[in-house]
Amino acid sequence: MEIYKKQEKIIQMFNDIAPTYDRANRILSMGIDISWRKKACDKTYSMMFSKKIDLIVDVACGTGDMMGFWQKRADKKKINLKRALGIDPSSEMLNVAKKKFPNFDFAKAEAVNLPLPNACADILSISYGIRNVIERQKAFKEFARVVKDGGFVVILEFTKDNRRGFLYSLKQFYLHKILPFLGAFISKNYEAYKYLPNSIENFLTVPILQDELKEAGFEVEYVKNFSFNISTLLIAKKCL
Repeated sequence: MEIYKKQEKIIQMFNDIAPTYDRANRILSMGIDISWRKKACDKTYSMMFSKKIDLIVDVACGTGDMMGFWQKRADKKKINLKRALGIDPSSEMLNVAKKKFPNFDFAKAEAVNLPLPNACADILSISYGIRNVIERQKAFKEFARVVKDGGFVVILEFTKDNRRGFLYSLKQFYLHKILPFLGAFISKNYEAYKYLPNSIENFLTVPILQDELKEAGFEVEYVKNFSFNISTLLIAKKCL
């Protein structure tokens, strides 16, 4: 029950900030997250043998940004992407996503209970959402159920960084002193943007995240840190 209440509180927080979420994201990241998303798509596509993809599922899709990049990068690389499906537990986030991307499919659901058959997705992605999933290992097992053998799970996330130094101190200053107030100014919701740096501090290091993926039946084939370890890309293949 406690886990359920905690998860519901996070979902409600995203419902509250949905109308200003895109604007806040672009300002707070200074637009650099766009390059991270493009690189995630391009690298994943380069690791695939086929130019035909039946289904990409974007979990915790929010307002649909990552789905847009999956489609645009597929078009650029002449990859036939038949269907993109966005899944999110926040109804308000999905309302924004549907207006932005009327040609994509969306469904309201949590990461631990995806409304999909077994082995249907070529790629499952989750961008800056896995740290908001309370039952993370249960979600990874669900990802393994949905992804085809040889398919990929693609994770972009703000992982915990145990390294110290000037750049670490600078990052901490921005996350804890600037970001919450700037986010609050844009969204009028201080608690939501106070939650962000705290969720990063309480999240996993990359090696622990890799171990959890392996336990769920994936083999991590690619890891890349971006912008002084602010963001991390992990691409894991479902073991045959």
